[in-house]
Amino acid sequence: MTYVEGFVVAVPTANKEAYRKHAADAAPLFKEFGVARMVECWGDDVPDGKVNDLKGAVQAKPDETVVFSWFEYPDKQARDAANEKMMSDPRMASMGGEMPFDGKRMIIGGFDSIVDDRADGATGYVDGYVVPVPDGNKEAYRALAQKASEVFRDYGATRVVEAWADDVPDGKLTDYARAAHKKDGESVVYSWVEWPDKETRTAGWEKMMTDERMKHDPETNPFDGKRMIYGGFAPIVEA
Repeated sequence: MTYVEGFVVAVPTANKEAYRKHAADAAPLFKEFGVARMVECWGDDVPDGKVNDLKGAVQAKPDETVVFSWFEYPDKQARDAANEKMMSDPRMASMGGEMPFDGKRMIIGGFDSIVDDRADGATGYVDGYVVPVPDGNKEAYRALAQKASEVFRDYGATRVVEAWADDVPDGKLTDYARAAHKKDGESVVYSWVEWPDKETRTAGWEKMMTDERMKHDPETNPFDGKRMIYGGFAPIVEA
């Protein structure tokens, strides 16, 4: 199963092209270190939440846009080896001094996939999620996510990944625990759904809202949906 290094970042909206170029220029280096796939997605439909949201997760300012991005690895060992190389390679140090965003507010963590389903098609739009789930409900959540994955793919999604927290550090300013208002005895899930384009995503969601397979009793839901944060994103780098 895929191991995921997941990021959420606040980037000044005016720096979109600078950020895209920064990420694209870094991609060959990350691939050299062992990253199997790298995706950077620019916020397009990121709603405000009543309890929490992705903007608050990274303390995004009014003139900033949320970026949802991830690295994929074949396993945790490959990720750990890549991180060691990143920490010691002088090329990374030179890149770190010219970042077009505030790295102090970036949230980062390692997640182990519990669902990873693929269908044919390219990636033109992404729904990204961060969800707190009670540890005791891990299998119930996985089963629910697996069922939902089938529905997503029936309506045009090309990939569904649900990844359970494995190496998710606390941060000084921001982190996944604060982003999801995580309680004791809970873990954070980092997940995304890939679509060929925004139109397919919009049409797919309309169909899913009426699909009987997506109807669940709130009383038996294995996670607190009020604290789930999410948004729609347009890929700007894929390598």
